[in-house]
Amino acid sequence: MRYTRKKSKKIVQKKFRVDNKIFAPKVQLIDDSGKFIGIIDTAEAIEMARKKNLSLVEVSPKEDPPIAKILDYGKMQYKKQKDARKQRAQQKKAETKTIKLSFRIGKHDLDFRAKKAKDFLLDGNKVKIELVLKGRERQHTDLAFQIIRDFIEELKDEKYSIITEQPIKAQGGRLSAIIVYKKN
Repeated sequence: MRYTRKKSKKIVQKKFRVDNKIFAPKVQLIDDSGKFIGIIDTAEAIEMARKKNLSLVEVSPKEDPPIAKILDYGKMQYKKQKDARKQRAQQKKAETKTIKLSFRIGKHDLDFRAKKAKDFLLDGNKVKIELVLKGRERQHTDLAFQIIRDFIEELKDEKYSIITEQPIKAQGGRLSAIIVYKKN
């Protein structure tokens, strides 16, 4: 069996035109303190920015004339990257955790697995409940369906409702269902 690594999605950062890369003849200028100065020539705005040892950055190119701001471009890029890192760190991908049951599972084992499944669900993960039928157990799929239904019933909570993302389905001798919690 071959496993491939998932390619991580890179966050696309917005590209800004800086100084001589601004093609518009005139811009709406905002100075480094955030005060609107007015519509002036781009060359004059670049000169004003250079006098303050800052950059002229086109922040809204779709306006007519575009809006440009005098600021420290390096600081702006650093802040954007820092915000993107923070956003990526807060993003949590929901994993699918698997709980395996058997046809002749004991009450204690069932309770223990239900407790583990609740922990997974409360962490925001999806839970795949799987039951494998062996040999003559395949003749009693109706009982296997009931075992999974009872297990899901045991996971019910007053604060959360269970959403069945994939209803119980049989694939050969394997029954599976995927569930997730949703806050009431």
